[in-house]
Amino acid sequence: MKILWLGHGGFRFEIEDQVVLVDPWITQNPMLTEDQYAAATQGATHILVTHGHFDHIADVVQVSKDTGAPVSGMVELAQYLHGQGAVEGAAFNMGGTIPIGDKASASLVPASHSSTADIDGVTQYMGSESGFVLRGEGHCIYFSGDTGLMADMDWIGDYFKPDIGILSAGGHYTMDMEMAAYAARRYFNFETLIPCHYRTFPALAQSAEKLQAGVPDGTKVIEPQVMRAIEI
Repeated sequence: MKILWLGHGGFRFEIEDQVVLVDPWITQNPMLTEDQYAAATQGATHILVTHGHFDHIADVVQVSKDTGAPVSGMVELAQYLHGQGAVEGAAFNMGGTIPIGDKASASLVPASHSSTADIDGVTQYMGSESGFVLRGEGHCIYFSGDTGLMADMDWIGDYFKPDIGILSAGGHYTMDMEMAAYAARRYFNFETLIPCHYRTFPALAQSAEKLQAGVPDGTKVIEPQVMRAIEI
């Protein structure tokens, strides 16, 4: 499996024989350079979206059109994106699980955030914010999406038992590094933990030092580098 950070909250997963993009913010992303755009999206087979904020969906429709990858996510958000021209994927809801190819899967789980989009100058609700649990190649990945610390992490950790965590940890809009470390200690037993939604803007954390200092023994924190594969 290869995990590539696209910067901010976006990721590319090469899992089983599939290429899954989650929240691929491409053209306006200050962490992703123009010469990286093609490699970030090449061969995409699926696009998953966590919520409706611009820094997560601004490029989804165009990437879907360019790659032919279907878009899946919370029913209201997915239906909106399909209506804008994205290839139709699954419009599902909390607790739902969809196949990703023949061997992998994605389950929709709660997050604690907000989910709106600016449509013709009007802020509109896009359904509940979410995270995902991805399973394949013998691994289980908890992708938190944008979220604060929440009690739902208790059952997510107990039920799915993810060995890989990807947690929003930049603070201001989501958990900060200390909160993400607390979540890792209290709710999960990660072997590998990757922070995201940080370093993009001055308001966000610029390093994961506090996360590294706070996780339990046995959890390896990997600070991702944009478009540099983490192989697991």
